[in-house]
Amino acid sequence: MTPFKNANVQNVFETYPVHIRQKLGLLRELIFSVASETEGVGELEEVLKWGEPAYLTVQSKSGSTIRMGWKASRPEEYFLYFNCKTTLVETFLLLFPNDFIFEGHRAIVFKGQNDPAVDALRLCIEMALTYHLKKSITS
Repeated sequence: MTPFKNANVQNVFETYPVHIRQKLGLLRELIFSVASETEGVGELEEVLKWGEPAYLTVQSKSGSTIRMGWKASRPEEYFLYFNCKTTLVETFLLLFPNDFIFEGHRAIVFKGQNDPAVDALRLCIEMALTYHLKKSITS
């Protein structure tokens, strides 16, 4: 597991129910893995945004923020959030209409008992982490 560099993020992870903490931990590892394997992304900064773990490409500025979370009001679900002012979730919906549950233009919703479609999710994460790189190429 990638060590936490931010104690506040680690503290938030420790508040999640064990089964959700494990699922979010897998998403966290996937985000770091994709970042390290994707050219132009660089090191990620892990911070809290709206009290939830968020991953930013502050070094390279290559991507859009990815945030993850869990809500006590929806205890068997966890979420991967993307900036709703981007076209990311719309693109994910076009590419993977049957792989994920989407919430508006901002989130992929996961059910606690199911494992996500990892290959599709890797591509979604890569697209988010390189969002600004891709935009500058097409602009």
